[in-house]
Amino acid sequence: MRKDFIQFLRKSFEEYVHTKEGIEFWYARDLQILLDYDEWRNFLKVIEKAKISCKNAGQEIENHFVGINKTIAMPKGASKDIDDLLLTRYACYLIAQNGDPRKEQIAFAQSYFAIQTRKQELIEERIALQERFEARNKLIASETELSKLIYERGVNDAGFARIRSKGDEALFGGYDTKQMKSKLKIPERRPLADFLPTVTIAAKNFATEITNFNVKQNDLQGEIRITKEQVKNNKEMRRVLAKNSIIPENLPPEEDIQKLQKRVKSEERKLAETSKKNS
Repeated sequence: MRKDFIQFLRKSFEEYVHTKEGIEFWYARDLQILLDYDEWRNFLKVIEKAKISCKNAGQEIENHFVGINKTIAMPKGASKDIDDLLLTRYACYLIAQNGDPRKEQIAFAQSYFAIQTRKQELIEERIALQERFEARNKLIASETELSKLIYERGVNDAGFARIRSKGDEALFGGYDTKQMKSKLKIPERRPLADFLPTVTIAAKNFATEITNFNVKQNDLQGEIRITKEQVKNNKEMRRVLAKNSIIPENLPPEEDIQKLQKRVKSEERKLAETSKKNS
């Protein structure tokens, strides 16, 4: 496919995209022209195949193919109503996958919408990663502060590990740090929090922040009193989670946050290279 033709197609596809409430969509009648289908009835056959693919993929057809009526101008000032569809990026991708592969426009659309769909997936994944990563960094900061506070109050590193484990035991319904690692099949030398979902990391952090505040505010001294404070705060976090039907020890582990960061960056590089080749 000629490079100038590819650039023309890319410009055309991007000019026809519409956005409403942050959601991109194309009109089926426009896509019909972009994919070089002369007859609407023939294009509808491709759309029906795409709907079947959508259903087979476990997606709700109505979320991606939205039927509408619109009025078009006719000669001599007349007008008429015609059927049309609002198509999500994913719907366009499925239509391209079910189109006539002999058409150059179809070949381009298959690549274009596959890349665009993957871009959106990576954006959503990066947002989720960023939220989890920020929660993890806050927990690191609050635990670092707790470690300094308790060291000033006569508690060593081994004591800090015991305090943290007792806090986990309160949060996870009787499972201490080591037992939670075993339950979730986490390597012994890796931090538990690197494998926890954002909501659990945030709960651990809030409990630790409260402990830090009260240790300073009430000048708590020694391992026993600080442990009691940490246990109390984690029990309160567990109560809040349970009230919202979240049982922290029953939540499945998340992907290792360190590996996830590397994978997202690697896929972004690959996608950038693929986009460059298709531009």
